Amino acid sequence: MTRPRDRLRIAIQKSGRLSEKSQELLASCGLKFRQSRDKLFCFGETLPVDLLLVRDDDIPGLIHQGVCELGIVGRNVAREQTLAPSDAPVLEELRDLGFGRCRLSIAVPQEDDYTGPETLAGRRIATSYPNLLGDWLRRHGVSAEIVVLNGSVEIAPRLGTAELICDLVSTGGTLAANQLKEVENILDSQAVLVGGAVEPGDERADLRELLLRRVDGVIRVRESKLLMFQVGGADLDAVLALLPRGGEPMVAMLAGEGPRHAVQVVCHEPVGWPQLENLKKAGASQLLVLPVEQMLQ
Repeated sequence: MTRPRDRLRIAIQKSGRLSEKSQELLASCGLKFRQSRDKLFCFGETLPVDLLLVRDDDIPGLIHQGVCELGIVGRNVAREQTLAPSDAPVLEELRDLGFGRCRLSIAVPQEDDYTGPETLAGRRIATSYPNLLGDWLRRHGVSAEIVVLNGSVEIAPRLGTAELICDLVSTGGTLAANQLKEVENILDSQAVLVGGAVEPGDERADLRELLLRRVDGVIRVRESKLLMFQVGGADLDAVLALLPRGGEPMVAMLAGEGPRHAVQVVCHEPVGWPQLENLKKAGASQLLVLPVEQMLQ
């Protein structure tokens, strides 16, 4: 039997906005798990890769301590803990995962006349991300008081706890509901795959590289489509010049009268009606657009 720490461990958010998408990503990578009774540990059945379900704030520390090798967490959480003043986790952002997009922004009351970072000097700013905010203030030469809150940051100005806030923003609806306006974007965030150091030659290093290749394949096919069509020899070059960004097209001669070719290509950009209509005008026919479920390069 394989020794327990020969197995790779991945930590993801137990519940919250990244949990479901993280599990979907791992499933798309071919990983299946058997959940323990406490629903905190999941044993990998298809590969020696196990899953920990934890609070997102705990993930950087677990990687730093060597409890797990990989984690899926918001960039805001990873950067906040990396900037901690002492014993900060050493993390590498391995992949952008494309979900959980948001931004960490400074917001002021709607009636404020904001003219730039200097407007923040001497004011109280409520946030759950004191390290990120402090780093931004230092880089802009601004001295302000940071009020640390663990939740309900957006109501701090109404309660008198602070004058301004620095919080995560998705659509801006929560800010508008609290009579606030966004004035500075500190960090663009999304879910990221992070990892710590793995020694070369460690069996887990090979597993990690295998998983990274699968993640790359899953990310690549999200917007990828297989485009297939026929085109006459005289129009082939003109049609190929119009293809969306993608891999090298495969061109095969068709049997029958006159030179005619079958073309198929994996496109990494959306292929919509305008693109198809332009290809048809250039001489393509029998155009088909098919989804790509899996791809390994």
